Amino acid sequence: MNLFILLCLFFLSFSNNVNHIAGAGSDASGENPFSPKAYLMRYWSREIHNNLPQPNFLFSKASPLNSVDAVNFARLAAHNSLSTHLSSFCSSAKLFCFPDLATSLEKHDSDSNFVSYDPFIDRNFANYGTDRLGGVDSFKNYSGVAVDSFRRYSRDSGGHKDKFSLYGSDGNVVDQSFQTYATGATGGDGEFRNYNPDVNVPNLRFTSYDDDANGRTHSFTSYTDRTNSGSETFTSYGKNANGSPNEFSSYGKDSNVITSNFNNYGEKGNVNNDSFTSYGFNGNVPENNFKNYGAEANAGTESFSSYRDQSNIGDDTFQSYGKKSNSEKINFGNYGQTFNPGSDRFTGYGEAAKGQAIGFKIYGVNSTFKEYTNKKAMSFKQYTDANSEQTAKKLSGSLVNKWVEPGKFFRESMLKEGTVMPMPDIRDKMPKRSFLPRTIVSKLPFSTSKVGEIKQIFHASDNSTMETIIKDALSECERAPSAGETKRCVTSIEDMIDFTSSVLGRNVAVRSTDNVKGSKQNIQIGLVKGINGGRVSKSVSCHQSLYPYLLYYCHSVPKVRVYEADLLDPSTKAKINHGVAICHLDTTSWSPTHGAFLALGSSPGRIEVCHWIFENDMTWTIAD
Repeated sequence: MNLFILLCLFFLSFSNNVNHIAGAGSDASGENPFSPKAYLMRYWSREIHNNLPQPNFLFSKASPLNSVDAVNFARLAAHNSLSTHLSSFCSSAKLFCFPDLATSLEKHDSDSNFVSYDPFIDRNFANYGTDRLGGVDSFKNYSGVAVDSFRRYSRDSGGHKDKFSLYGSDGNVVDQSFQTYATGATGGDGEFRNYNPDVNVPNLRFTSYDDDANGRTHSFTSYTDRTNSGSETFTSYGKNANGSPNEFSSYGKDSNVITSNFNNYGEKGNVNNDSFTSYGFNGNVPENNFKNYGAEANAGTESFSSYRDQSNIGDDTFQSYGKKSNSEKINFGNYGQTFNPGSDRFTGYGEAAKGQAIGFKIYGVNSTFKEYTNKKAMSFKQYTDANSEQTAKKLSGSLVNKWVEPGKFFRESMLKEGTVMPMPDIRDKMPKRSFLPRTIVSKLPFSTSKVGEIKQIFHASDNSTMETIIKDALSECERAPSAGETKRCVTSIEDMIDFTSSVLGRNVAVRSTDNVKGSKQNIQIGLVKGINGGRVSKSVSCHQSLYPYLLYYCHSVPKVRVYEADLLDPSTKAKINHGVAICHLDTTSWSPTHGAFLALGSSPGRIEVCHWIFENDMTWTIAD
């Protein structure tokens, strides 16, 4: 450590002690003058040329680091040593980091009834119910943490009954895996009811369910219902199973913008009776990939009732249905009966199958069907034509805006006193984080060419949620701007100030909706004020991106009008919130499938579209 740094640390430490003892050296806000937040306040005063109050909601996102920690972590960042102090760095700077959890090798070999399990205390399960003979095990609630794994449940058991009620519900940005359930088990029965429902930004992996089982009944009721914006994988279900009736009721129901992969259902099974009721029902913009259904299965029954029924847009592939199977009875009830077509491909239907009947009742909208062979042994009852006016009317109707939350988009005419309208859920669902000081963040790599270094700093393993978060954020930040757009990802509040002033000048104001009251309820519009006199203007909107530290995607938005409005309780007329809304007057470049047009019933360039500024997002304008 050089002499300069030592002197800085001594001076800052001395200053902190003086402030603590005598209250000296603090600015009017009570901040230590050497803290990152105090520096930010001075930066604002120097760069923003008006007398408006400093925005508390923005400054609340400033780094909470004290002056000494800020210097220490800046030094570590400069020497590429932050990864060895990640836990203290994340805790002190209020970042989003995953814990490093150890694994328990404890074996549970007696009847158990787990009501609740906390991996922070008990560590990840490696071995539960292996080689159990007879008896009953049940798990009611497992895992309430972001990073978790469950290695083995009921492996090689005999005549054993096991139940698993709930695994990992209501998580936010989760990285969880379940590796093997009842592999090689004989007799008995297993029931898995609910795996990761209602999670946000998941990376979920279920490796093996009922593989190599013999004469064992299994049911899987629900896998990742109502999940949002992430990915999920199920690798193998009932592979090499013998004489095992298996039921899978629901996979990915009501999910939003999910990448979903399911590989190997009933592969090489013998005399099984397998059923899959619903996959991807009511999904919004899904990317579903199903590979290998009933391949090389023998003398059993395989049924698939519904695949992505009533889903919106999306991109789907189904590869290999009943390939090389022998004397199988295979039925597929409904594929892709969607109301708003996306793209899908179905390849390998009954390829090289022998001695069986394969039935397909309904194959959906806007689809291609390849390799439909051996037609004498197969039946195909209905192919829904995407261009059929009757089909379009049947599938749309009341479904057309089921995926657009009421009140998410509205017309400018709604912004008048007395209007009662629904308010969408404007709550921020991302993990709580703070900005880093510019003195630290300027020393951290931030580009796709430096992904390896970034992963090393934040302990992001390959194919992990954290790796996906990092890559997605960098990709969006490095994306070329749209026509007429000026954009920048800002990694500090100082960067945000600089970008905004470069677009709008130094006389600017920043606004956001005050709170989240009224979310998912009807609200009444009170007093309305048009910013800049209600004139058409330009603004800079900033939206959070998911990253270990606070990161915002800011872009200039031309041809808008910005409004402030008191939001009232419709029953009592009491003010409950103060909302900020932005109305986009030029929508010509928007996609025809944009949710705004589904909700409002129009098309690009024909109408303006307004929306509220959600919690922790913001819009900048020239100050009045």
